[in-house]
Amino acid sequence: MTMSGRIAQSAFDGSRLRVILLLDLYEGAQEQFLDAYEHMRNQVASVPGHLSDQLCQSIENPSQWLITSEWESAPPFLAWVNSEEHVETVRPMHSCVRDTRSMRYSILRETHPGRPLSTAAAAEGLQSAARVGDGVARHALTFTVKPGSESKVAELLAGYQSPKAQVDDTTRLRRTSLFMHGNRVVRAVEVEGDLLAALRHVARQPEIRAVEEALNPYLEQDRDLSDPDSARVFFTRAALPAVHHVVAGGPEPAAVRRHALYYPAVAGRGMELARFLAHQDEAAAGDPDSPVHASTVFQRDDTVVRLVDVTGDLDQDPLAALGIKGGGKAAELERLLDGAAIGVEGSLDSERNLNRLLAHADMLPVTDRSAADA
Repeated sequence: MTMSGRIAQSAFDGSRLRVILLLDLYEGAQEQFLDAYEHMRNQVASVPGHLSDQLCQSIENPSQWLITSEWESAPPFLAWVNSEEHVETVRPMHSCVRDTRSMRYSILRETHPGRPLSTAAAAEGLQSAARVGDGVARHALTFTVKPGSESKVAELLAGYQSPKAQVDDTTRLRRTSLFMHGNRVVRAVEVEGDLLAALRHVARQPEIRAVEEALNPYLEQDRDLSDPDSARVFFTRAALPAVHHVVAGGPEPAAVRRHALYYPAVAGRGMELARFLAHQDEAAAGDPDSPVHASTVFQRDDTVVRLVDVTGDLDQDPLAALGIKGGGKAAELERLLDGAAIGVEGSLDSERNLNRLLAHADMLPVTDRSAADA
């Protein structure tokens, strides 16, 4: 990446992935947990892209456990952890575990006895360079509501009182952006500091609990937030992870506006579509004439959402707004996108279809809240 832009996050750099899961078990649940882990590891051993895993127990506190796993790269892990198979595989562990914390890291350097320490010898499967970010973690949730309830849901999501921004001495809610596309809701958050701590903080706030309860009758997927297992399954299925974030060089323009674009992928092509858009935004970050100042790509299964901060109106440069500037890029998107799912049929070489796609992909903004300066 050139100095004209900065990739703060990416699942597509080809580096191996280390996943760390910290667990705090209920007293007396150790043997039950071991049985559940044996079942899980037998399942995960056959998942494409999985290399190894280890289960460890603290030598200081027997209720504290650690699972580490290594993957060929981030995409196969994300495909697995976001799958229904994973939801069902880990379900037996829920009754054993008081608390969990998951962390994911690209492998940047490693040392092996007897191997040369030269960069060339150690480069395969490693992140090529340290990424420089802004100290912000990004995450999104997506879920669908019952058809016909969209206006009521939008009213609820636009009208709630914002929770306290400061979580603790090191963590702060920075921004929450809510969009809808038909009956699909996307809620994106930006957090300075610890993402998990911020999400738990938000979930405990009375104003958030009230709006979540008010939403329950309108959801297509039933949930009971008073039941930890029901809540866990709902939010696991609703998770829409950020897989790539890039920002152009220089200060943020004064007239920048945030949009969310919805890209339903052809069945089985969601990760490929997300990778394509990520690479397009990397190129745009180095183009001083691009209206796109920053982009975050979120992906789960065949749902891809691209959150973009742009200057000017989207239709001033539809190709850049859609992330398909350059020869053959419109045809590539056409191959990966389920155009019929958003009411767009035919070739994207047609200016009419291109503008139609932009209009249909642009999600309805519901609320965009930034924390007040402390």
